[in-house]
Amino acid sequence: MPGVGRACERVFVSSEPTILHADLDAFYASVEQRDDPSLRGRPVIVGGGVVLACSYEAKARGVRTAMGGRMARALCPDAVVVPPRMEAYSGASRAVFSVFSSVTPLVEPISIDEAFLDVAGLRRIAGSPPEIAARLRRAVADDVGLPITVGVAGTKFLAKVASRVAKPDGLLVVPVGGELDFLHPLPVEVLWGVGEVTSRKLHGHGVTTVGDLAAIGGPTLESLLGRAAGRHLDALAHGRDPRRVQVGRRRLSVGAQRALGRDPISPERTDAVLIGLVERVTRRMRRAGRTGRTVTLRLRFADFGRATRSHTLAAATDETDAVLAAVRLLAAAAGPLIAERGLTMLGVAVGNLDDAGGAQLELPFAGDAHPHALDVAVDDVRERYGLSALTRATLLGRDQGLEMPMLPE
Repeated sequence: MPGVGRACERVFVSSEPTILHADLDAFYASVEQRDDPSLRGRPVIVGGGVVLACSYEAKARGVRTAMGGRMARALCPDAVVVPPRMEAYSGASRAVFSVFSSVTPLVEPISIDEAFLDVAGLRRIAGSPPEIAARLRRAVADDVGLPITVGVAGTKFLAKVASRVAKPDGLLVVPVGGELDFLHPLPVEVLWGVGEVTSRKLHGHGVTTVGDLAAIGGPTLESLLGRAAGRHLDALAHGRDPRRVQVGRRRLSVGAQRALGRDPISPERTDAVLIGLVERVTRRMRRAGRTGRTVTLRLRFADFGRATRSHTLAAATDETDAVLAAVRLLAAAAGPLIAERGLTMLGVAVGNLDDAGGAQLELPFAGDAHPHALDVAVDDVRERYGLSALTRATLLGRDQGLEMPMLPE
């Protein structure tokens, strides 16, 4: 019955924005400034050879994440460079997510320093969404000692854009009915899916703002960018995003990456880095009880370009040797690109995840034990005695970089 359908639709359309995107500001650097008062108000760089994070005072001088340390110090010679403290960042993240959970049970973690929160239905007991957002910011500041920015909107996409616009240490509400007035003047780069290549293509056609993109229409975008990308960007440019906050969603992939600096890297060192990354990823998969089929290699080049290569295995696995074999094939295929353009970052990820129990790939193995059993035994030793207690001979004496803190599975 048409009348009933329209009545139901009216019931479920909210008259106020109820989705919050909460994002800690310059997270690692803010933790350092919190724990050392002498750093407050000063430019802070976390990490030496490569910038892992930097304070807003350093960002104002041109320092950026993943920048080489030499370039960062040239831009900001008075910066204070501090070594990363991953345990401190993990502890701060847990404390912040405890605050999130005290506000609403509907929390969708995005990373260790950001999340979406759904506060629909809380008005009678907690006030309006803007009031809830303001209290959340005060609670994080008072209980954890960190600045946080919150965007409030009717969709996840607009809430995230609002928090980006409001940074640092801000609160921005996009009212229902005012979405396009907020979104259309913004640069087209705020849209998810507009990276460096797409941005250049759009600018070449005179599209510099979200409003420009919305005006040219879906068919033109599809012919310019392809059907899927065109439809996706046209929907976002008109404020359409049907996704809801998801609680308890398991991650879709497990990955790790390593910044390499800008010096030339030998094939031997490249392989050693890949071994370390694969061991890190598969160890986390076994710990979480996940197996996966799609192996992805991510590359960032010295000219700031990026490339991604993927391979799908015959069966899901969490075996280190199986994933490493696939990664080595992908790296060999990318060898000419690496030689031509230099390499500044390597990343490895395994996707198409499922719960453990899928078929394990059979690999040639010298000895009686199956490689999966050996992986588990190595994990057990490391769990008992620390990650450095047991390592491959190839990795002896090699710095394997930092293991970044992750959200729990």
